[in-house]
Amino acid sequence: MTSPTERPDAGRPGSTTGAARDERSGAPEWVGIDHVQLAIPVGAEDRAREFYCGVLGLTEVPKPPVMAARGGAWFEAGAVRLHVGADDSFVPARKAHPAITVRRLVSFVESANLDASWNTEIPGLVRCHVSDPFGNRIELVDADTIDTPPGEAPR
Repeated sequence: MTSPTERPDAGRPGSTTGAARDERSGAPEWVGIDHVQLAIPVGAEDRAREFYCGVLGLTEVPKPPVMAARGGAWFEAGAVRLHVGADDSFVPARKAHPAITVRRLVSFVESANLDASWNTEIPGLVRCHVSDPFGNRIELVDADTIDTPPGEAPR
């Protein structure tokens, strides 16, 4: 294993290499999630590209060559980073899932013609669940409705 200062991403913007720690307690200062990864069947990268780029509108970014040799793909848009990894023993994630925030969610779902299951269990929060072509569950949350005080209309 390499030390944090030897890691190739040590100076990368958004990198948590050498993450700051609370000097009083020694506890790490958690900043965010760098990426989430979903499994896909081996050889299904083109179908993943069609969905994640063509439907969701993410952009594929190159993987480091040593990692690209293992298959899969990396996608991102803004602060969202989603990786798919090829898995010989693929089983879709039907319960565990990433929750991705997006603005203008309702119009996006309608224009992308997504088969969405809308959920109103959290008052004021506009969200739905969709599945990728492999059956992985993905939650989409309208960013403008996060932290809407109870009883108020979403922003």
